[in-house]
Amino acid sequence: MALLDEIQERAVLFFWEQADPITGLINDRAGNFAEDNYTVASIATTGYGLAALPIGVERGWIGSTVAAERARITLRFLLSMPHQHGWMVHFVDKQSGEQAWNSEYSTIDTALLLAGVLACSQYFQLPDITAMSDELYRRLDWWWVLTNENTQPEKRVVSHGWRNGIGFITNNYIDYSEAVLLYLLGLGAPEKPLPDSAWEAFERPLHVYAGLDWLRAGPVFIHQMPYGYFSVPNQRDRLGLDYWTASTNAMKINRRYCQYRARKRKTYAEGFWGLNASDGPDGYKPYGVLADPKDPTSSLEDGTVSPTGAIASIIFTPELAISAAHAFREKDEGALWGKYGFANAFNVDRQWHSPDVIGIDLGMALLAIENHRTALIWSLMRQLTSVQRALAAAGFYSVTEPEPRPVKR
Repeated sequence: MALLDEIQERAVLFFWEQADPITGLINDRAGNFAEDNYTVASIATTGYGLAALPIGVERGWIGSTVAAERARITLRFLLSMPHQHGWMVHFVDKQSGEQAWNSEYSTIDTALLLAGVLACSQYFQLPDITAMSDELYRRLDWWWVLTNENTQPEKRVVSHGWRNGIGFITNNYIDYSEAVLLYLLGLGAPEKPLPDSAWEAFERPLHVYAGLDWLRAGPVFIHQMPYGYFSVPNQRDRLGLDYWTASTNAMKINRRYCQYRARKRKTYAEGFWGLNASDGPDGYKPYGVLADPKDPTSSLEDGTVSPTGAIASIIFTPELAISAAHAFREKDEGALWGKYGFANAFNVDRQWHSPDVIGIDLGMALLAIENHRTALIWSLMRQLTSVQRALAAAGFYSVTEPEPRPVKR
């Protein structure tokens, strides 16, 4: 489909152009309609940029030789950067790699970097790239972030990260979140892996909304991010949970939630949906569905929707995602569609649109579309011994069940 091609090509262009040619580090965001002066890179976005290389090569937008060289440049520089037991700073200067904004050594952002590293390495199958990727994975000390450097030896949930002068962040990944990706990479780690018990330690709040059961979590990206790399349809883990069904229902719930509020918001009345952590008229916010099901006022929504949030649902609800993509394109009028594709977010009620794109959101949409079309990233990840080990540690097994199936057995 032509529109999907263009969305992907413009996303790949972002990852190629916004990378520093010397370090390979990629800007966290970029202006979509005008030049910008952004210089801060995100290690998570850099991970998506590495995963974008195989897609760019397969689609014929990047030559294989230059793509492999970009991977080498990036991996070499990553290995030279400061780290804490392998964990890396969330935001850094793209030219120097130095810490930006006093940001933390982030577990989830390092995991997102690692996932892209692994997919890229598996694609190119070149000894030097493989060796550098393996070193980045092996140097991660999972027990260090699990037990807060053994000060809490019985703790089984991973810390959000570590800060200079403060130590470990007090928050842990105890709720159902995008950290499913983090826990799986930890379970499959070749050195100091997470114990199997860590998989059972974080909460999985099962709720029903509009007749659909799901693992409650507000912004739509939470239900998408882990599954850009890990494909688990028709499977349950040892807790009896079907995460694919839960995420599929979450996409439908996100859309239905907007439909139910169509009289309240012009954006939803025009049929748009995609409540996500995104830019908004009043700054970056975690827009989403029902933060607290007992408090209907707890949802954070003001008519702002994220095009990439709706489009990245394509692996779960392809018809809804493709329909949304066409609706966003038709809405454009010069305000939504720019150099790197759709603006990060917009709000009809406030007559506002983001002037930027954000790397991780482009990355999620890019991987989701490619997985829907060819399963490329899923296939690369499935070949990894570490991924096979992770899924086995979490107790995933295949199931054959009629639809509709419950999230939990």
